[in-house]
Amino acid sequence: MKVLLPVEYSDASQNVIAEAVSRPWPSGTLFCVQNVLNIWEYDDFPELLQDAKKEMQRIVTSATYELRSTGHEVIMELEAGVPKKAIPEYAKQWGADLIMVGSRRSTAVSRFLVGSVAQAVLRAASCSVEIVRSGSPGFPKPTGGMKILIGTDGSCFSEGAICEIVKRPWPPESVAKVVSVRENVVPSNESTVAFGPLYPADLMDQIVEDELHRAENAYARALQLLSSSPLKVCESPLLFGDPRSLILDEAKSWGANLVVLGSHGRRGFDRLLLGSVSEAVAVHAHCSVEVVRSATDGKPESER
Repeated sequence: MKVLLPVEYSDASQNVIAEAVSRPWPSGTLFCVQNVLNIWEYDDFPELLQDAKKEMQRIVTSATYELRSTGHEVIMELEAGVPKKAIPEYAKQWGADLIMVGSRRSTAVSRFLVGSVAQAVLRAASCSVEIVRSGSPGFPKPTGGMKILIGTDGSCFSEGAICEIVKRPWPPESVAKVVSVRENVVPSNESTVAFGPLYPADLMDQIVEDELHRAENAYARALQLLSSSPLKVCESPLLFGDPRSLILDEAKSWGANLVVLGSHGRRGFDRLLLGSVSEAVAVHAHCSVEVVRSATDGKPESER
């Protein structure tokens, strides 16, 4: 496994390194500690550029030493560029399986604002991305096992995310909880009246029943896949409503340390326009969120 760790001078970067050090990883995992220095920010202050380069070298060296001291194999990468673009580009070139990037944003209002490096990397990367957060004051970082909340919609992307979780080692006594949401597929009362002739009652009943079966099957399949993992599985009832808000609420009320979701493979401008459950959760969650992408994400069926 190849894990890219972009760092800078911030507490968020320290959280990334601390999280990487605290977790077990598959045998042979290779880390790359990366810093992208945006030299164009120093156009008006060229005398500060050399100091900035020295500071970045110090930060990368320190992070590399910390990882190596715990027995990990680590390389370093320093480059000039725009972090939002350079991080996903290097990840693709290097063949990263996962990018762990820190989030500076700690409040609901600031997380709502677009434009952060973490969100840009999440949108552009071709591999899995974890936005690392230290958690909220009400849920301190655990000293033992982790609480991992897994969202599923029964798609191949969700199943791929669960398979990735099953493959990895986790701290002892870690617990997984599966969330499957039955979405509201019935139009509002006003829409039902307006479009009644287009939606016969028996058809609406069938749509609702199909959605219930989808959510139930997604949950059952997730439990089946997790049965081969050493993770203890905490069962949960089927939820009803908007997946974005329900997953966020469940993660916070349960005190999750990590939320794991599959990506539906959208790329670039499509993802910017359409958004996704995974991006909404990743941006607004109180805890760390990993969006798992496979090598087939975004490819047409004929190329998978």
